[in-house]
Amino acid sequence: MVKCFSFSATRNSCFRYSFSNAGLRSSTTDLGDGTVMHVWVPKSRTESKPTLVLIHGFGANAMWQWNDFVSPLISRFNVYVPDLLFFGDSYTTRPERSEQFQAQCVIRVMEALGVVTAMNVVGISYGGFVGYSMAAQFKERIEKLVLCCAGVCLEEKDMEEGMFKVKSVDEAVDILLPQTPDKLRELMKISFYKPTQRVPSCFLNDFIHVMCTEYFQEKKELILALHKDRKFSDLPNITQPTVIIWGEHDQIFPLELGYRLKRHLGDNAELVIIKNAGHAINAEKPKELYKHLKSVLVDPISPAKPGNNGNGNKTY
Repeated sequence: MVKCFSFSATRNSCFRYSFSNAGLRSSTTDLGDGTVMHVWVPKSRTESKPTLVLIHGFGANAMWQWNDFVSPLISRFNVYVPDLLFFGDSYTTRPERSEQFQAQCVIRVMEALGVVTAMNVVGISYGGFVGYSMAAQFKERIEKLVLCCAGVCLEEKDMEEGMFKVKSVDEAVDILLPQTPDKLRELMKISFYKPTQRVPSCFLNDFIHVMCTEYFQEKKELILALHKDRKFSDLPNITQPTVIIWGEHDQIFPLELGYRLKRHLGDNAELVIIKNAGHAINAEKPKELYKHLKSVLVDPISPAKPGNNGNGNKTY
């Protein structure tokens, strides 16, 4: 029987070509404890360039989330784009599911790749949880940190108190790991300020088959570990210059969590709010997000000054 054309698989192949054409190559490293990490690494590392690590969130693999940013950033940085555990070609047989373990694996694979100097980290959504943990656990290894729509300040009780669109973790899992076209439409609706309308079910089913079925149970456990017994009082402080970027209308991690994180980090952090954007700012507002990344990573970060938007925050 002839296999049907897969739009998602074809697009995945196009992203691979795009990453390769930008100057990256696919690298898989066995860390020796049942953990294998896949990372897109520079074909030719330039020692005079700083290192930049781009960490993806839930959804498809790293290529889908960072494709628009690799080419412009690679001229200024040695860019590394890892697949987190249970995404793309990264996995582990170990039982750990915390963002702390994900952070340790990213650091370990970077060391295995010969990167021992300080690095800049950008994490979006779940990737921001991992990036924050990297900054907390490996202070000397992280120079600058950018957190995009990453609700690291959430507490388990926030869901009970009605902060989120979903009423339970199980409901969140059903949406974040969609297995039906209706659930994928629901995910698109709460991820984007202006979601695409009337996407045919055949395209949605194809995306689910290609991107949402592998490691389903393990990804569910990642979500459960992120939420269970989480308390704001347990969140460690970090000392690296940090920029927090948030979509004004984020329905997955509401903007209140961005304000909460800014208060937690104080003058060491700046909060940038992108107007008319939801959670998926990398897909919905790529040009604006790149503009801020360039400003943050290339130019020195100055402490937030009171008066911007009344709270030391910036709205664009």
